[in-house]
Amino acid sequence: MPRFSYTARDRAGVTSSASLDAGSRKEALRLLAARGLSPVRIEEESGSARKASPAGTKPVRSAGAEQQMKLPPAARRRPSAQAPGRRERLPFLTALEDLTSSGLSAGEAVRLLSIRVKEPRLRALCAGLWERIGEGASLSAAMTSYPDVFDTSSINLIQAGEATGSLNDVLKRLISHLTEQRELQRQLASALAYPVFMMVVAGGVILFFLFFLLPRLQTLLSSLGGELPTSTAILVAISDFALRYGVILVVAAVFGVIASWRWYKTEPGRASTDALLLRVPFTAPFAVSQTVLAISQTLSVLLENGITTAEALKMTARQITNRVHRRAFEDATSRILEGESLSTAWVRTQCFPDLVLDQLAVGENTGNIVPALKKVAASYQARITQQLNLATRVIASTVLLGVFTFVGFIAFAIVSAVFQLSASFNR
Repeated sequence: MPRFSYTARDRAGVTSSASLDAGSRKEALRLLAARGLSPVRIEEESGSARKASPAGTKPVRSAGAEQQMKLPPAARRRPSAQAPGRRERLPFLTALEDLTSSGLSAGEAVRLLSIRVKEPRLRALCAGLWERIGEGASLSAAMTSYPDVFDTSSINLIQAGEATGSLNDVLKRLISHLTEQRELQRQLASALAYPVFMMVVAGGVILFFLFFLLPRLQTLLSSLGGELPTSTAILVAISDFALRYGVILVVAAVFGVIASWRWYKTEPGRASTDALLLRVPFTAPFAVSQTVLAISQTLSVLLENGITTAEALKMTARQITNRVHRRAFEDATSRILEGESLSTAWVRTQCFPDLVLDQLAVGENTGNIVPALKKVAASYQARITQQLNLATRVIASTVLLGVFTFVGFIAFAIVSAVFQLSASFNR
């Protein structure tokens, strides 16, 4: 029977090395999991017995098959409609933390999830991870096979947790961080939902007046020979223009939106748009708050979980969505790596208000930079919520005012036309 040498950690985080007999590598991993050990390294000893091919035969593989076998299992699978994506990241980490906090090893937790989970995409993710772990890969190494699900920061955090034996603590902090990000996205979507709904309803009402009610009223007045009031004439001119050129305008608007979106997805387009957002008074404070929140949240989580300052700063830069701020932060990171302090280098980015820089400078001088970053993150989380609420009220009020003004003009024009029609009947 083959013999495997291994290095593993127990539930207390103590690392030990030994060897065991097992029929295969997977069987050795199962034996270690049953003992409550998390393998760090496992190798078959060179002197152990191996399964041999029948005498005189030699397995033959084509070059394509050899290349396919070198790929990890997740890479060998063909993409399908059930392929996991970014949405499965938080549910998987939450379920994994529930099991590992109950005493299961990470490998056993993933194996159990691959059996018990019902949601197709999440189950496919757990099955793929368990397949890699069953071949001897660590959890963080298995997660690299799913770049659409796990970003580099998450993988590095999991790797740091495995190396230090504090995987549960890392999972809790990572879940808290991702939950806060999702809540911020939900608040943004909720803030925009009501104004968009009002614009759709108002547009429907206006189109009903222009294309259905007004042409019939115009026909009736023309048949009676009456003159249209000025307000009604303006409304009729708008209706005629919309009927004649409406389709052309809609097609041009759709084409313009598609072209603008494709340009925005390019790097120059994204950089120009982000620079514009920083110059508009209404959007600039929100963009700055988002950048400060992303930096403080991400950097605090990374530093708290043992990631080196250099790697943490590089990974934090990838979380900054505004391209102007990202370039400034990367320049500041280069100066920090050359020996400059965090607070001094970040002054030149023009991303941080003076009060925030003072808080970070105090935290850096006292050796409490992580608590200072957490305090800044909590403060800006509340500030962004307030900004979203204010933006919702301003946008909703503006939309309602515009809708009421136009509908009121339509009502005045129609009432004027009705009075004109009554005068024509009297004459």
